[in-house]
Amino acid sequence: MNKRNSVFLATSLDGYIADKNGGIDWLESTPNPNKSDLGFNKFIEQIDALVMGRNTFETVCGFDFGWPYKIPVFVLSNSLKEIPKDYQDKAYLVKGTMQKVIEQIHQKGHYRLYIDGGATVQSFLKEDLIDDLTITTIPIVLGDGIPLFTVLNRKLDFELVSYEVYINQLVQSRYCRKRE
Repeated sequence: MNKRNSVFLATSLDGYIADKNGGIDWLESTPNPNKSDLGFNKFIEQIDALVMGRNTFETVCGFDFGWPYKIPVFVLSNSLKEIPKDYQDKAYLVKGTMQKVIEQIHQKGHYRLYIDGGATVQSFLKEDLIDDLTITTIPIVLGDGIPLFTVLNRKLDFELVSYEVYINQLVQSRYCRKRE
């Protein structure tokens, strides 16, 4: 069984995943006339379930186009008491350490996980639970905001395995964790 915890997200040139108000409108600052999915559909085909934090979940719930996922979504939250009624058949609340959360999700038969959301990705990185990172760099400098990376207890070595340029502006790099 192939267990993997993968990240797929975008950052500004200065490494932010959201602006200082938590906004993500800047993600659409580069014209995309052909509506390229930037490799997302190919990525998501390899995923069994998604793990996200409460803030990311609330952002997704606020999208105008409805629920975007066809796979189970597990929401990490210590403050959320239950999933809102409209999403109870789509998302499931999980609590505990990152390792315990992964074990709970594996027990449900989901082994290839998409880890999403700033604090969630940072928590998984702190526990060295990320196997690969796909980062699309948007050519904008925000100057402040929510960073992708924060202080870690130790360095984590990753290896560049591929990169691609989308719509002549966006550089997407894929890194795999180098483990000893």
